[in-house]
Amino acid sequence: MLSRLAHAVVPAFGRLTVTADQDADLAPGSVLAANHTSLADPAVVLAALHRLGVRPVVMAAAGLWRIPLLGPALTRGDHIPVYRGQRRAADALDLAEAALRRGRLVLIYAEGGIPTRADATEAPPGPFRSGLSRLVERTGAPVVPVGQAGARRITSGNPVKQVAGVLTAPLRRPALHVHVGAPLPPAGDRVTTTTRAHAAVTAAWHTATTHLTRPPALAA
Repeated sequence: MLSRLAHAVVPAFGRLTVTADQDADLAPGSVLAANHTSLADPAVVLAALHRLGVRPVVMAAAGLWRIPLLGPALTRGDHIPVYRGQRRAADALDLAEAALRRGRLVLIYAEGGIPTRADATEAPPGPFRSGLSRLVERTGAPVVPVGQAGARRITSGNPVKQVAGVLTAPLRRPALHVHVGAPLPPAGDRVTTTTRAHAAVTAAWHTATTHLTRPPALAA
């Protein structure tokens, strides 16, 4: 449901283009690792993946489940709430592992949060947390790097700029791009998995940024 909704709505807020490496493979049971820059980028990534015929399970902040309409939709779609800093945080990995073993693709934001920058400029992915490597260690799943750029042009910065960005995006229709890289086989240890995944997502993000042509509309 969320993938179809993103596919229908995102084009109204921006001009989305999608590319993939020649050897990219969105095989069942893969972990999709994407860079996280904006409240808008999950919708952008889901819309791009929908074009590629993929409707993943998303690991997302548990607070989203408290939002009317969105929370029930997340539950119906078997998406996975992440309770950061709580004992229930480990439950997310259990649910993600079960989804991967059922052949679902799982989308994870390994940075764990959105940058606090005030402007709408692009920047490389921040450090990855351990959740991605632990999930790969438990399942042996390949990691597919996903780089997105442009979502901060829809919404970023302080709350006022966030709202202003969303309200004006249908008029501005900023350029958005998502690039899918080649899958990474399990590396054997957490440090290597994290390092390789971060490098691959950064490379995919860099490719995505080269497709943006308009200057940010929300720069400070």
